[in-house]
Amino acid sequence: MLVPRKTRAAVSPPYFAVVVLSDRDIRAAVASGRIGIDPFDPSCVQPASIDIRLDRFFRVFRSSKHAFIDLAKTLDDITELVEVGKTERFILHPGEFVLGSTRERVHLADDLVSRVEGKSSLGRLGLLIHSTAGFIDPGWDGHVTLELSNVANLPITIYHEMKIGQISFMQLTEATSTPYGTGTLGSKYQGQRGPTPSRYWKNFEK
Repeated sequence: MLVPRKTRAAVSPPYFAVVVLSDRDIRAAVASGRIGIDPFDPSCVQPASIDIRLDRFFRVFRSSKHAFIDLAKTLDDITELVEVGKTERFILHPGEFVLGSTRERVHLADDLVSRVEGKSSLGRLGLLIHSTAGFIDPGWDGHVTLELSNVANLPITIYHEMKIGQISFMQLTEATSTPYGTGTLGSKYQGQRGPTPSRYWKNFEK
């Protein structure tokens, strides 16, 4: 529950502290179904987050078919879906950017939001897992697409099912009236499976 901070004057509006769920709250929310993590591995629960693992599918950008990226047009063919075997490695070269995906499917209740962050040990090697898409809306249901990039000067090998990041959860002041996926919102990625290319072009539809 959110606790209002004390204000200097009685007429001041109430302010609420951001509440990040602890490991106990995370386990309770998973048990009650308010947080869905499939598959769920109890050993992945950290003090205030859950470790997420990398799936075996990647979308690699190909520049041979397009001279530039036109945000107003669908460009599904600008990426190629690549699958690696369970024992194979995927090599991410310096400066390269690919889309990956969490192995876990994530579902959030209407009064929870979430953030995806990288692992410190991987960041120290130059592996980043998202550029801007670290926020997950209440009501979300689907796999999480990762924006993988190598900012080091050496290639990095990544593997299926390796721990790639962590996901934390925050409590809203109350349940949202329009969860992600509500028809009026135009949610573009609800229910996505695997690394999903950008659908920004839908914003130009009338």
